Amino acid sequence: MTFERINPPALGTPRGFSHAVLTDRRRTVYLAGQTALDASGTIVGEGVVEQFEQALGNLLYALDAAGGTPADLATVTIYTVDMDDYLAHSREIGAVWRRLVGTEYPAMAGIGVVRLWDATALVEIQGVATLD
Repeated sequence: MTFERINPPALGTPRGFSHAVLTDRRRTVYLAGQTALDASGTIVGEGVVEQFEQALGNLLYALDAAGGTPADLATVTIYTVDMDDYLAHSREIGAVWRRLVGTEYPAMAGIGVVRLWDATALVEIQGVATLD
């Protein structure tokens, strides 16, 4: 088994996430929160979509360095400083997700926060992956 995505009907149909993910894999990778930092340590991207793409790319780069792929993500948490802006751009953000990760979704949470470590960061993404 790799992943079994569990979406009980009583919880409603998930869009852009799975309610639960079950795996029998043994190795776990804990991925630190990633913002839209470039290699020089500067936040890049004017808007939430651009920053989401950079942050997700950074997360996937760290996952790749640990030997994983986007398909190995079991859970992802997205922190945003402006939930209304994030939701207004959800279609574009979803397109970025599908292009970089695919159409299978991990268990996910989106959390609105007052600010992130980097004051100019609009989003931060952290995750957990399990590897065969």
